[in-house]
Formats: sequence, C-alpha cells, structure tokens
Amino acid sequence: MDPLITSELSKCDDGIPFSPKYHHVHSTWAKTFLSRPDLYFQPETLEEIEKIVKLAHRCHRRITTTGCGHSPSSLTCTSSWLVNLDRYNRILSFDQESGVVVMQAGIRLYQLCDELAKHGLAMPNLGSINQQSIAGAISTGTHGSSLRHGIMSENILSLRITTADGVTRFCSPDEDSELFRAAVLSLGALGIITEVTFQAVPEFTLKWQQVIDSDHKMISAWDKGLWTRAEFVRVWWYPYTRRAVVWQAEKTSEAPADPPKSYYGGELGYFVYHNLLYVAQYIPRILPWVERFVFGMEFGFSNGCKSQAIQPSRKALLMNCLYSQYVNEWAIPLHKGPEALRRLSSWLNQLPPTDPDYVLHGIPFSAEGLWVHAPVEVRVSDNSSASPNSRPYLDPTVEDGPTLYLNATLYRPYFHDPPCYLRYYEAFEYLMRELGGRPHWAKNYQSNGVELEEMYGDRMQQWRKLRERVDPDGVFVGPWHRRNVLGDGNTLLNEEIEGGSTKVSDKAVHFRGNIPTLDRVPKEEL
Repeated sequence: MDPLITSELSKCDDGIPFSPKYHHVHSTWAKTFLSRPDLYFQPETLEEIEKIVKLAHRCHRRITTTGCGHSPSSLTCTSSWLVNLDRYNRILSFDQESGVVVMQAGIRLYQLCDELAKHGLAMPNLGSINQQSIAGAISTGTHGSSLRHGIMSENILSLRITTADGVTRFCSPDEDSELFRAAVLSLGALGIITEVTFQAVPEFTLKWQQVIDSDHKMISAWDKGLWTRAEFVRVWWYPYTRRAVVWQAEKTSEAPADPPKSYYGGELGYFVYHNLLYVAQYIPRILPWVERFVFGMEFGFSNGCKSQAIQPSRKALLMNCLYSQYVNEWAIPLHKGPEALRRLSSWLNQLPPTDPDYVLHGIPFSAEGLWVHAPVEVRVSDNSSASPNSRPYLDPTVEDGPTLYLNATLYRPYFHDPPCYLRYYEAFEYLMRELGGRPHWAKNYQSNGVELEEMYGDRMQQWRKLRERVDPDGVFVGPWHRRNVLGDGNTLLNEEIEGGSTKVSDKAVHFRGNIPTLDRVPKEEL
C-alpha cells in the first residue's frame, strides 16, 4: 500500500474497517470502457464510507462511485479509488400507510421492487431496466415513458450524502434545498449518496398491448391522443421499414396473463439477430433487410399485428437491452417529435422529393453509404410540474411542458464498434441541437462542455457553485466532469485528469487517469 495511505491509516485508531481490494478491473456493462482502480471498496456501513472519503481527501486521491456500470460512457471510470455500494443496500424503514420508504443508496432497483412488493408497494415508474442502484439512477436523470410522470428524482423526498470532508449531510426540498437540487442529479461529482427516502405507491398491475403499424399512422396520431391514451406509452421506430411499434399500458385489476411465446422470441431470435448484426459489420448494406426480417419475426410482418399481456408493473415496464451498445438519447419538446422523425427518416432513407413522406432534413452531412441499427426508442415524460425546490439543476427535460426522448441505439455485436458510429451520431446530434435538445447525461453523446453550458445557462452555474461548496478540492472530480460540466479552470487538488487512455482494438477504451497533485506531495509525507 502507498506509504502516504499507510501513514494516514496509522493515525486512525477508530476500529472502523478499511478493506480495499487490489487489481480490480472495472468495466461498463456494454464493455465500452474499462479501468483499473488503485483501490476498490465495497463498504457495508456508513462509518466505512465516511472513513474512505476522509482518507481519500487527506491522501490526495479521487473517489468514483459505481453501481452496475450501465452508463456506456467513461463516467464511472477511474485509476484512483472506486467505491461500489452493493453491500450497502438494506431497506431501513417502511411506512405502509404513507408509502414512504427509507433505504441505503446501494440497493439495486430490482431488489427495491422485490422488497416493495412484499409490502404491497411499488415504484411509480421505471425505466427500461432495473439493474441500476437507486443512487445511480437518480444521479443521472433516469426516466420512464409516461406523461403522468417526470424523471425518477420526482419521487425522492430526501437524501443523505457524504461529502468530501467525510461528513454526511441531510438535504430535501425543505432543508438545504440547493444541495438537494444539485444532489438529485449529481453525476457523482458532489459526494457519495448514502441514504434515500422514496415515495412508493400501492402495488399495481399493468395490462399492456403493442401494435405494429406504419410510422405515418403513428406520427398522424401524435397530437390526437398517442401519448395520452394510457398512463404508460412508448414507441420503437424502425426507419428503414418506416414502421413503428406502439406499446401502451394501463392499470388493471385483471388476473396476470403472460406474454405470448414463439419459437423465435427466445434464445433462437437472440442469436440470429446478434450474428446478423455481426455480418453487417462487414456488409452494412444488409441492415435494412435485417430490420425487416428480425422485427417481422418478432412483431409480425403485417401492419396491425398485436400482442398483449397482464403483468406486475415491475415486470411490464422493463425491456431486454440485448447486446452491448452505444446509446445516444436526447430530450426535446414533445411537439417537435414529428419534425424530428420525419427529418431523420428523410436523411437516413435518402428520400427523394417525390416521396410522400419527404421533408427537407437540413442535416449537413451525407448519409451516402451509411447504414444504421434499429430501432430508435421514443419515450416521454413531464417534469414541468416539479416544485422549484426539488427540480434538479441539471434536469435535461423541458422546463415548461412535456418532453420527448429520442434514443439512437447502435449495437456492438460481440463488442465490436459499428462502422456507422461517428457519422450517425454527428448527424443525429446536429438535428437534436437544432430542435432545442439536451443529451441524457449517462449516454454516448459527443457534444462538448461549451455547448452543454449554453444549453443549461445559469442552472449549470448554480450546480457548479453547490458542487464547489461541498467538494472544493475535487475529491469526486474526474476527466468526464471537467470535459462536460466544469468548464475551464485550474486543476483541483484531488482532481483526476486524463492520463493517456488507449483504444483496445475496436472493442473498448482502456481509461487511464492520474492526479497531478501526487507529484507535488512533500517527500516527508510519503
């Protein structure tokens, strides 16, 4: 162990465990980034967490917190100290009558849903997956797809967060509301969220139905009840076939009924699609055919094909992410959705002016020879009714109305980058910015910090001010934060900087960081 750490530990006669692991390799779920932290921790008590933070501060180390690593960006990568809260995951209290639940912040969403169900409760809304920790989900702005719900942080009543001085602070919309607004979408840069008080609802069952039809029909229904026909609605859009699957779900008291099964819908379909995507790495022009075949087999080849089921909400709201992937999701005003989809379709399909669905796309990049994966995921939320004291400073959703999310997914068959990656995302982001969009913080956007600062204006400045208040030395700051949210300025005392990350073939980036301050630590401290 580093002599400086050993020296500082010798001053701690508190009986609190300090039990790091060595040689840990951290990677994102999609295997897009990997890193080798110096020390890896899985604390089980608040006292352990506070001790780790205090020692990191004194020893000029940076701390990164990770859950399942589902963000495909380098947000959770570090060469310094990595903290995982999987063993800090207990429910602390239930109030059956009010639905208020207090929990340790490392609990995964699937664990939380199972525990809530035992008490007749449920989360009001879920995103597409349930592998994240509750702290990670709220720290990155996770959302579902419903105009009756905002982002997940709307259900957070209060937090406790351990900041750079090793002190655990309480915050809520009514007490230290500025810290609360910064912490409920913190990007891991304020401290370690240790406790969450959450507003659950009575357990509910959903009856869902999905219908595949032309995208023209879906877009025509946009302002005619498409997004209000049920509590939960989401769409998968297939640009080459110009079709869409509309999924909707409403609460019901009917008995559960499993989704229909087919010989293709399980492992067979999974491996067929995966291998077709791999072949398309070398012959990209087959992707429109792949889209027609795979999603015809999955949903039906004829317009109007339907399927339905009745499931508990904790199952019905989830989807299978399938393979390693890049995801680039943006939030734009809901009313701009038809324009966005029509322009993207005209560009991707290189539609001629004679096509009835043609519009002038205005994207200044060529789509010649570009072939992409499907679908584009289309979801909604409405966070506009959030109180000023509870709305996150870095909330990407529309301030005064409903929000549409467009997610351009690109699969990485057998962990290989698709050849269309850079050009597709360059064009997609150009369109999203032109429509007044903001990227989802945890995704693979390419916009830079200057552009992001323009998107958020004073709210980003307020977030920075709060971040500096609780972590002036940058114990929780790394290259991702400097590049995206911190702007220009001097390197902070504990800040980790880029240290020569390298691409491992076309499979992953090996992140390497360093902390310049360590080179300036007096020898007598070492």
